[in-house]
Amino acid sequence: MAPTTSRTRGAAAKAVEEKPAAPVKKAAAPVKKVAPVKKATEDSDKENAGAPVAKAKGVKRKRVTKTPEPEAEVEQVEESAQEEEEVDEAEDADAEQTATKTAGTKRGRTKKSAEPPAKKQKKEPAPKKPAAPKKVAAPRVARAQKEINQPPTQVMDIFVFGEGSSGELGLGAVKVDGKKPIDVKRPRINHNLNGVVQVACGGMHVAVLTKENKILTWGVNDQGALGRDTTWEGGLRDVDEEGSDSDDDDDTGLNPRESTPAEIDTSTLPDGITWVQVVASDSATFALTTTGQIYGWGTFRSNEGILGFNRTVLIQKAPILVPEINKIVQLSAGSNHILALDEKNKIYAWGAGQQAQLARRLLERDDSAALFPTGIGALPKRAKAEKLACGSYHCFVLDTKGRVIGWGLNNYAELGVRAEAGSDGGYIMKPQMIESLADYEITSIAGGEHHSVACTEDGKLLTWGRIDGHQVGQPKETFNEDNTIYDDRSNPRILVEPTVVAGLEDVVQVAAGTDNSFAITSEGKVYSWGFSANYQTGQGKTDDIETPILIDNSAIRGRKIIFAGAGGQYSVLGALPA
Repeated sequence: MAPTTSRTRGAAAKAVEEKPAAPVKKAAAPVKKVAPVKKATEDSDKENAGAPVAKAKGVKRKRVTKTPEPEAEVEQVEESAQEEEEVDEAEDADAEQTATKTAGTKRGRTKKSAEPPAKKQKKEPAPKKPAAPKKVAAPRVARAQKEINQPPTQVMDIFVFGEGSSGELGLGAVKVDGKKPIDVKRPRINHNLNGVVQVACGGMHVAVLTKENKILTWGVNDQGALGRDTTWEGGLRDVDEEGSDSDDDDDTGLNPRESTPAEIDTSTLPDGITWVQVVASDSATFALTTTGQIYGWGTFRSNEGILGFNRTVLIQKAPILVPEINKIVQLSAGSNHILALDEKNKIYAWGAGQQAQLARRLLERDDSAALFPTGIGALPKRAKAEKLACGSYHCFVLDTKGRVIGWGLNNYAELGVRAEAGSDGGYIMKPQMIESLADYEITSIAGGEHHSVACTEDGKLLTWGRIDGHQVGQPKETFNEDNTIYDDRSNPRILVEPTVVAGLEDVVQVAAGTDNSFAITSEGKVYSWGFSANYQTGQGKTDDIETPILIDNSAIRGRKIIFAGAGGQYSVLGALPA
């Protein structure tokens, strides 16, 4: 469904702040008490400065008149203490220490000349202020964690085909039964997988959810899309003159940690998470929980290169919570953007938005704003969303009445809208009803890079968009001046009108790769067509498949197919267990 990505790496940084110590502010209080006296004297000449001095002396006199009696008593005590020293030195030492502490305290009070300071120092309210963090209590979040989603339960056997030179097929790094894990021409069962209940195909990686509540990933991990460490110290193959790609060469050169399905890193995740859905873009993966929370990892890319995972992290290597939104019930992924539907029918979008796939205008000076999940606004005609679907750069919402709403890139009429089709950079900014599909009740819809495919309630297959790679699966006689835009050489270039594919009936599900497509019938048979240079159609050919053809080989013959998905140069099928 998404174009391939370059294999580059990045890093992220975080900042930590320190809090100032509270006692410093309390120590300043006594000085402010004296300030008013000085301020009153500064208005006159320096002679008036004697007033505060006299006042200070007066304070000393008062204390002097009171101190003689204690001094006399101290002398008597000292005389008696000398006599008692011979009897008990330890008690006198304690008495002297106590007297010293008391005297020191009195001197401190005399210099600060105010009764309040002593009381304020005793109160010390600073230690009581840590009560603020207690207000943001974790239990409140836990109470809000109500289950709103249910995980899928139907187990599938997984079949793969395509190039797989970057480990996208998940067949490991070595031959099995004499068969290489790359350049798989027709569907082959993946024995590395068991108990799979859901599959997500990214540009060059795959994520699956299992009945044991595990998320397994494989494929390209250059930008953290696999959510786990795949560091491998293995070497590259030596290329000799005769070629090391021959069938008798057991070394494929694949990284076994990338090309073999393995669980994501869960070491930083809280206990008790139950997954219900995974989606994959070109370089990122996101997962939805039963409580409507989203976790993600990897990064987004824009036309200029790596955009980032969020506003502070460039590449997220391990799963992390997306905290901005919750109570989500469904996700969908394009090449570099994500859609999320919440339980109140609000749709959020984030990622790269240069082709209007986020349904909002973005400021060039703050491209990181696109990484913040933001609502796309109300759907037209008060539509209630039922399913989300994304092409590489365009988006669809299927509502409860079978109507289709779309926005994003439309330069090849991939939205089914004639406006802007055929022009560079043509796009539709805001969600709108796709009027060309108004006469159909759509039950399933999917988008490729520049084409789209759908099926109706009565089993019809519809296609539209780019033609030159046979993405629409239509014979030449289908194209005419009314439904097609031609290039300068009079070749059909764009099918602007959603058109029924003749000869194929009872279609219940559709899927799209970058430039190829699939249709599944009610009987569990799967048809494919489109670009096939990397065997991604499963037909065993590298030539384009012009119209839908049944995929039929010994691996899936007699099996009921219930899922189809595709990336850039590979495809995946899911069948009911034999």
